[in-house]
Amino acid sequence: MLFSMQAATHDAIAEQKTVTGPDGKPLYTVVDGYKVDANTMNGFRACCHGANQDGLVGPSLLQSLKTISKEDFIKTVRDGRLDKGMVSFSTSKTVMDNIDNLYAYLKGRSNGDITRPKVEELKQ
Repeated sequence: MLFSMQAATHDAIAEQKTVTGPDGKPLYTVVDGYKVDANTMNGFRACCHGANQDGLVGPSLLQSLKTISKEDFIKTVRDGRLDKGMVSFSTSKTVMDNIDNLYAYLKGRSNGDITRPKVEELKQ
């Protein structure tokens, strides 16, 4: 489900997009392609997959998130894929506390709604 609106901000028009997950709850909100809600800002990470999330030591997350479910994403981050060189993050409190935010950020990047790898928090 997608909610999009045009909002006037000063003299410019800002495009705001809110994407909901399968549960109907907002997954992320992005304005102008790089201003994101506070929760999605907390998910702004993934250094093993490159600064642009397009692959480095690990594969491109921009491509991976087009095909895997949120459940598979969480399982992969939590349990790792040792056969492919990915460690488990199950003992990382920071990662596990922000797993939904990380998914939201990466899904927004994968969908093309978050257009810049470096984001800033949307001020409301």
